[in-house]
Parts: sequence; structure tokens; C-alpha cells
Amino acid sequence: MKNPIGIMVDSLRLGLSDGLKKAKDLGADGVQIYAVSGEMDPANLSPGARKELKSYIESLGLHISALCGDLGGHGFQDASANAAKIEKSKRILDLAVELGTKVVTTHIGVVPDQTDERIYDTMQHACEELGVYASGLGAFFAVETGPETAAHLKGFLDSLSTNGVSVNFDPANMVMVTGDDPVQGVVTLKDYIVHTHVKDGIRLRQADPRAIYGSLGYQPMTHEQIAEDASAGSFYRELALGEGHVDFARYFQALQDIGYQGYLTIEREVGDRPEEDIANAIAFIRKFR
Repeated sequence: MKNPIGIMVDSLRLGLSDGLKKAKDLGADGVQIYAVSGEMDPANLSPGARKELKSYIESLGLHISALCGDLGGHGFQDASANAAKIEKSKRILDLAVELGTKVVTTHIGVVPDQTDERIYDTMQHACEELGVYASGLGAFFAVETGPETAAHLKGFLDSLSTNGVSVNFDPANMVMVTGDDPVQGVVTLKDYIVHTHVKDGIRLRQADPRAIYGSLGYQPMTHEQIAEDASAGSFYRELALGEGHVDFARYFQALQDIGYQGYLTIEREVGDRPEEDIANAIAFIRKFR
């Protein structure tokens, strides 16, 4: 497979400028950058600063695979908070297009099991508005996989009238949280995938995704349950590529089979040697080429 390789700049933990240089040194084709706060907050980037950043990234021979616009909290589950979040997401989409990418990735919150729940409706309305806005820019608002099965996420996406809401496919999240099969997930979501993360991990024990990601109105555990949970250890563990339960040979083949030509962007959220881990991840991906 000849897909370009990306690096989540924030995974390098070097700051933006040094992170971009290191990504180039490591041999990446592109980068994904958080654009929520600090120097990458759209509110903090003047038109001139945007042009300078785009020019600098291009001078390194890099492209931006996507911006990350994850606003945290419960995603778009809370109607009272959505107006501000939608507005911020639109500004991140504007920034993405100005910097030369069409993709903004995010978590929208755990999609409820029942389609007639108020939260489901609230999330639909938010995603509908953002999807229409993204489509108007020729861009995509990409939901990251993990909090729900691929089939359930597809049902939610199918309920929208716009193709501006799409998928950032993270195979490790599926393995670690829902126990879903990433290979089948690629097939299920093939019409929506516009960006991917390359990450690995294992599921240590079954858990309600709401206990991991949080969810509006989800009842917190009792003190006894918290104590029991702590003694049992974590629900999952992120591992270096090839050490977890993602079958990358089958996963990469599935992406090839659906004709995916976009980025394979390395995300490393744990560990104390991110540069080494990411260098090894690039070598790991290249073994499949």
C-alpha cells in the first residue's frame, strides 16, 4: 500500500515548531495538528500567521493530513453547550481549509443506543449543521471511531442528510473499547472514511463505553464500584504497533480493498519515548508496502 504516512505532531511532545521539524526528520509525509487551544486556536491565528504557517509546513515538504478539533466534554450531547461548540468547530474547519487540508477530526460523544433518546436527537442536529457547513467548504467533519461499534456509528451517519460528516478510523479504539473488529469496521464504514489513525492496543476487560468516554446523564459509579474498578485495573492498554490486538496485515488490506488512498497517521498517546515509538511505527507501516 502506498498511502502517505502522517504523524500527530502533539504525540511528539515537542511543541509545534520543533514537532514539525521532527516529523520531517522522521520521514513523515504529513502531520495532524490539534487546533483547539494555544497557538493553534483559530482565534489566535491572524490571516498573516496562517499564511506563514502554511508556507513553513510546505517548506519542510510536509502536508497537513487533518486538524484535530476535539472540544472535549461530552462532545455534542449537551444542547446548552452546542451553540458555542458548533461555532468553534466551524472556525476550525475554516482554518483547516486555509491551511490546505479538508479534514477536521473530533469525538462527538457516545452515540446513544436508542435513536429516540433526546441526546441522540441533539447530536444529530449538531452534526447536521456541521456537516452542511463542512460540505460548503468542500471539507469533512470526521468522527473518530471507538465509543460505539462501526455498525451503530454507520446508522447514525446514515441518518444525516449531508456527506460532510465522515469518519476518522482508529482501529485501536475499536479493539480497546467496544471489542469491535476493525477489519469488518472498515468494510462497514467504507463510504465514510476520510482519515485514519495508526495505533495499537488491547482490551483488558469489557466496559460500558460511557464509563471510558463519559456521557451526559450517565450515572457515576458508587464508592464500592469505584474501589472494585480500581482493584481490577484498567479497561484497556495502548501498546506499540504490532504488540496489540489490531491485525494490521488484514486491516491495511481492508483499507486497500475499499480503495482508501488517504493518510495513515500515527498517534501515540502513552509511553515516555514518543520519538522512538513513532520512528518504529513508521518502519512498521513501511513493512506492508
